[in-house]
Amino acid sequence: MEFKDIVMKRYAAKKFDGKAVPQKKIDELLELIRFAPSSFNLQTWKVKIVTDKVTKEKLKAAAWNQEQITTCSHLLVFCANTDVLGNIDHLEKTMLGNGATHEQIKGYVNMMRGFEEGMSAERKLTWAQKQCYIALGNAMNGATSLGLDSCPMEGFSPEQFAQILDLPKGLVPTVICPIGYAADSPMPKLRFKKEELFF
Repeated sequence: MEFKDIVMKRYAAKKFDGKAVPQKKIDELLELIRFAPSSFNLQTWKVKIVTDKVTKEKLKAAAWNQEQITTCSHLLVFCANTDVLGNIDHLEKTMLGNGATHEQIKGYVNMMRGFEEGMSAERKLTWAQKQCYIALGNAMNGATSLGLDSCPMEGFSPEQFAQILDLPKGLVPTVICPIGYAADSPMPKLRFKKEELFF
């Protein structure tokens, strides 16, 4: 499928048929998400994958009872990782482990550390959340390319999701994306005119 066809075919499914997506396809999708771009390549996000019915029922109550939560096969909870310094350390070790030398990456690492030092806790959260949405784009288009359906959702309580999922401190649920096979039909795409968006 051409990328333009993926973009035109993708839509926000409001209900799924409950069928489980084969693990092989989920693994392919996770790999597409893993390779999403991010600022400095810091990948300041983690994705909690929820499949069990009991947990999904609890999460549904924390998401205005939207049925995508319980009818999907896999619920992806994109969490902003506010431990930016920890990610810098991890990326530095990963680059060194892949053959880079301290001298080669010293300037880049120092630049990242300087960037992090100037950020407030609020700014770190906002910045990390922006990275989640880049990964979400790969998730939605990636799902369509694999013959799956998805639905980006912000209508949920991050605090309740964090509690239900027992997330560690520093991981903030930002956006969720149910994955599965749609049980509804897409409406015709409606977008503003090109002249109204580009100038």
